[in-house]
Amino acid sequence: MKKFLLLIILLSTASAVHAANISGMVTDSRVIDSSTNTPIGNARVTLPKYNYSTYTDSDGNFDLKGFDGKTILSVEKEGYRPFSLTVDQLSASKPLVLGIEKSAPADIVIESSMMHLGDDNYSNASANAGNFRLKSAGPFFSKKFIMKSTALNSKNYLVIGSIVGIDTLLARSMGQNKIVNSYASAPEVYFNGTKIAEIQLNGDNQRIKLPNNLIKPESPNEITIKTGRNLMQMAYVDYDDIEVANLSILSE
Repeated sequence: MKKFLLLIILLSTASAVHAANISGMVTDSRVIDSSTNTPIGNARVTLPKYNYSTYTDSDGNFDLKGFDGKTILSVEKEGYRPFSLTVDQLSASKPLVLGIEKSAPADIVIESSMMHLGDDNYSNASANAGNFRLKSAGPFFSKKFIMKSTALNSKNYLVIGSIVGIDTLLARSMGQNKIVNSYASAPEVYFNGTKIAEIQLNGDNQRIKLPNNLIKPESPNEITIKTGRNLMQMAYVDYDDIEVANLSILSE
């Protein structure tokens, strides 16, 4: 069997479409350029869980009024790399300053929206199950894209902006879910058919190095993410339900 990377990263005005039954609040926060610290106006800030969005003003300021428990906050701005962060009432009790990076010519956005993988069969004790709002697209996600030959001269990474719902044994031991009697295998990441990583923990900005020897320059390359399975369920296949936001390929 080929070796693979075991990924165990844990990271420590506007219009609202829908914001019912949510109580938290993000106020007096800003989006800035991470290199220059200058404010970024007209950046779209969203809480995908609630289908809620707003835009920063000319000074980069924004308020997001209303969320409950942990949720993914996402920032989009043309010319900048997609950004997301898992927040809760505690982390958002003080104003947030979100630094986003300018995009590079070689950057590839695989998917900027949130995706739900699994079978829509999950416990309320599952990690971040309260966040789930989307219907499952199935147990895996796959996308093809072109990488230029110049990528072979760089270090290339798959960046997962945010991922929630993982119920591995490690996630359970770290207190990321409240499940007592079961756990799931880790989601697996494949690049051009080769397994390159397992994602053991929920978190933000998880980076997976793409082996350059697997890159097909100027030809279709493919990323596949497969969700895990409940290892205590033998009667049928019970897929672990997870949600993922912002997938990108970055070259450095």
